[in-house]
Amino acid sequence: MCSQSDQSRSCVSPHAKPGPETGRGGLDRELPACQVLRANPTGKGEASVKPSFTTADAVALRRARWLDYLALTKPELTLLSVTTALGGAYLGAGSDLSYWPLIHTLIGTILVGAGAGALNQFTERERDALMKRTENRPLPAGRVAPKAALQFGLTAAFGGVAYLSVFTNSLAGFLAALTLITYVLLYTPLKRVTPFATVIGGVPGALPPVIGWSAVTGELSMGAWSLFFILFFWQMPHFLALASMYRKDYARAGFQMLSVADPSGEVVGRQSLVYCIALLAAALMPTMVGILGITYFAGALLLTAGFVVLGIRFYRSRTNGNARKLFLASLIYLSLLIALMILDRMI
Repeated sequence: MCSQSDQSRSCVSPHAKPGPETGRGGLDRELPACQVLRANPTGKGEASVKPSFTTADAVALRRARWLDYLALTKPELTLLSVTTALGGAYLGAGSDLSYWPLIHTLIGTILVGAGAGALNQFTERERDALMKRTENRPLPAGRVAPKAALQFGLTAAFGGVAYLSVFTNSLAGFLAALTLITYVLLYTPLKRVTPFATVIGGVPGALPPVIGWSAVTGELSMGAWSLFFILFFWQMPHFLALASMYRKDYARAGFQMLSVADPSGEVVGRQSLVYCIALLAAALMPTMVGILGITYFAGALLLTAGFVVLGIRFYRSRTNGNARKLFLASLIYLSLLIALMILDRMI
């Protein structure tokens, strides 16, 4: 920085972080150093500052901006929602598979998922700042202004509902709206009040395959609900393990997760195991209701039995290591289960 006594020069710190006046939306990015020019030789006039802001700098800032908005969408959860919605559409279509309904389902669920993620982060921005796991998200870190995040979330959310209603059918649009309401207006605020919020949050998390199914069929059937129950019961041990791993973080932020209310982990471990066993029954439902065959049934039985074993281990020894194993295994399990569904349908 220039000294205050140097009246003939002006400069900007190379590490200045723009706020509402110096950067768009409070973008928290370092600005390039400026070249300081002396006042004109006559001593008249004011000193000038010539920023060395290059095209590469502009591209880097624009890219950072896009990445921040991508982070607002909770891309991992949005990807999960989109994947399961497409899976529901694929299974619902059967032999009448057409690409346009799949494309419309893809676009609509991306918008709804992105909007839900942004609205969730807008609501929880102050508490996210208290958690090590989330303190660097765009809102608590100050890289995106709250108003901009709210506008982005509302536009994407309502745009997704409208898109599905117009380009697929009103049932898919209604289910998308139900997903938003239960996730943003019920699950998100209830996390601060009751451990039961995780169960409520399982509903919007399990609706995407039902949205996909209804988008291509215009109706609901046991096939759609079998996918709902698989995803619902899968989410419980998945998120209970995650909450167990970050129990101190959630407690610091004031979230009433079950792992916070149950520091010993006994209830968390028991509930995780119960949900794993329930998943074993739910995973076999697609064959029982006639949308998938014996190949899927056999593979799902073996996969889910292995997942139950990990649930038993976590119940017996509720360490962070076992919680992490259960969490990671849940991701692998769901990926393989979806692959099994596709394989069974293809053969």
